[in-house]
Amino acid sequence: MNKPISIAIDGPSGAGKSTIARVLAKELGYIYVDTGALYRTVGYAVLQRGIDPKDAVAVEALLPNITVSMGYANGEQRVFLNGEDVSAYIRTPEVSMAASTTSAMPPVRRFLFELQQDTARQNNVIMDGRDIGTVVLPFATVKIFLTASAEDRAKRRFLELREKGMDVTYEDVLSDMKERDYNDSHRSAAPLKPAEDAIMVDTSGNTLEESIDILKTLVQKTVKG
Repeated sequence: MNKPISIAIDGPSGAGKSTIARVLAKELGYIYVDTGALYRTVGYAVLQRGIDPKDAVAVEALLPNITVSMGYANGEQRVFLNGEDVSAYIRTPEVSMAASTTSAMPPVRRFLFELQQDTARQNNVIMDGRDIGTVVLPFATVKIFLTASAEDRAKRRFLELREKGMDVTYEDVLSDMKERDYNDSHRSAAPLKPAEDAIMVDTSGNTLEESIDILKTLVQKTVKG
């Protein structure tokens, strides 16, 4: 039996990792694992219970009382908190910032680590996040570090949020983006950085279709050796 293929896509918030990985997984017939959604689910649980995301002691105390799991419907990943589908509630700026803070905590990372690795052991996967190639799947078949300028990423996120009817400004989204970049790259637990053998891809100025084509070609070429 062939060893499952794993594609690790890391990069900063708003680089298009989730959107591109989702499309690639569908086209290649792989399981898509949005690890950011898992961390957002923990952030959502923290906010839901009125816990300060910066209170590491309270956040760690919460973990034994929650379960986070994944499922798939029509090829789309769904995330569940204590058995409830919370996929529709985890994409707000508030949850994003809470996830950025809590995901820096070692107990939170350990809490979700096994779920991510088990999925990759059993399936061909495309997994995106902040430390997939460096920590979660250090022996991934292909490692990609996907990035873009903060301004470019903020513009994409701003348009995405406005399309969802959220009342946000570009300036606020850019500010949040830069704060999250700093938090992600300076956290003590698995800081955001490229794996030594990662392939760097900058999508600044690219359309979504152009970025997808670049990564699809790259993955197919690398997997075929």
